[in-house]
Amino acid sequence: MSEQPLSRQELYEQVRKVGKEEFILEEMIRYGFWSPQATIPEDPADEIRRELQELPRESSRLHNEQKLRKEALKQRLAESRRKQQETKERRKRERLERAEAWKQRKQQEIIYLGEEVSAGLNHHQGNLERLRNNNLPLCNTAEEIADSMGINIGKLRFLAFNRKTSTVSHYIRFKMSKKTGGERIISAPMPNLKQAQHWILTNILNKLNVHEAAHGFCQQRSIITNAIPHVDKDVVINFDLKDFFPSISYKRVKGLFHSFGYSETAATIFALLCTSADIEKLQLDARTYYVAVGDRYLPQGSPASPAISNLLCRRLDKRLTGMAEKLNFTYTRYADDLTFSASGESLRHICNILRRTESIVTHEGLRINQDKTRVLRNTRQQEVTGIVVNEKLSVCRKTLRKFRATLFQIETEGLAGKKWGNSNNLIAAITGYANFVAMVNPEKGKEFQKQVKRIKIKYLGNRE
Repeated sequence: MSEQPLSRQELYEQVRKVGKEEFILEEMIRYGFWSPQATIPEDPADEIRRELQELPRESSRLHNEQKLRKEALKQRLAESRRKQQETKERRKRERLERAEAWKQRKQQEIIYLGEEVSAGLNHHQGNLERLRNNNLPLCNTAEEIADSMGINIGKLRFLAFNRKTSTVSHYIRFKMSKKTGGERIISAPMPNLKQAQHWILTNILNKLNVHEAAHGFCQQRSIITNAIPHVDKDVVINFDLKDFFPSISYKRVKGLFHSFGYSETAATIFALLCTSADIEKLQLDARTYYVAVGDRYLPQGSPASPAISNLLCRRLDKRLTGMAEKLNFTYTRYADDLTFSASGESLRHICNILRRTESIVTHEGLRINQDKTRVLRNTRQQEVTGIVVNEKLSVCRKTLRKFRATLFQIETEGLAGKKWGNSNNLIAAITGYANFVAMVNPEKGKEFQKQVKRIKIKYLGNRE
């Protein structure tokens, strides 16, 4: 049947037409109780009862399915929680393992030493052949450097770290008067850093040769050996390098150690140990802060600085020596003092010496102090690093007379109100000058040394 009869009469007519059972079957099919292809049951009522009996069982089955689904959901949730906990524990374990690995690595390596200086700290490959040829320590990693110095990695990191702001300072800074007037900043390293710098000086720097023209801070050389080549010359030309140590930057010092054969790591660490920036001391919330101002450079006061400057000036000395020999001049250098001398026909090259020296010095990254350039002819007193060289090595007579008078006044009148040079320590000043005279003129110096000794005994007693 396609549609519902419209009235009861029509319903009766339909039942009479097809029969009662056939009508019921069609209606059962239409309502979905039987399939259109199913056969007519013998007793629809019984079939319906069976269906009704099946309904509770089906309902129970469906209920059980829901229960099973809930149980499955609970199991899935429990499994999910278990996996989450396992993941959490695994990640925690991995974090701890990474932290421990990082701790162990920091104890064996230096990964970071501050801004702008840490890029090459993972490059440990050095030139071992070059190091062996120079008889230098084979220290290309932080661990090897620390072991050689007898310190741990943490201490090495602390000494070398490039801090822009810190509550500690590795240097004691003070001003010292210059003999020629003005003041220079002395940066005296603290004991731990000084020890590291001494190790670098003894084990690396002192094993390398400097140029023969260099006489300052060199074994078996002095202001005497620096002055002797210029004795009895027609002309002596003196140059002074302006801001000598501050002109030698961290990058140049690092490049120097790298040229020895050391790895990027070692060259960085050595350069940081041997350089420092200007420091501004600030007070904030009752605490003292040391703020780095500008770039790092070679500090005056470090035991390693003079040797580093000599090694960095090897090319400068070579070029100036070559230029001087071509013009028949003699050249020597004592720290930042450059001296040329000549006699006879070579004097016509004085202007060339002045011009080409400035050009070479500038090309090497240094500067000439024009105010201290002197061209001294033999018609006046010629001095080389404080020693008179006109005819022989001697000390300025005027200064000697003044020194002799000062010692006499001290010995007869006492220490009060007396002064020698720019030093605030009178005893140290007169002792130093007496020793200087003894180096140049042993006979006169011996007399002054005896007089200074008497002064010490008279006014200091056993406190000497």
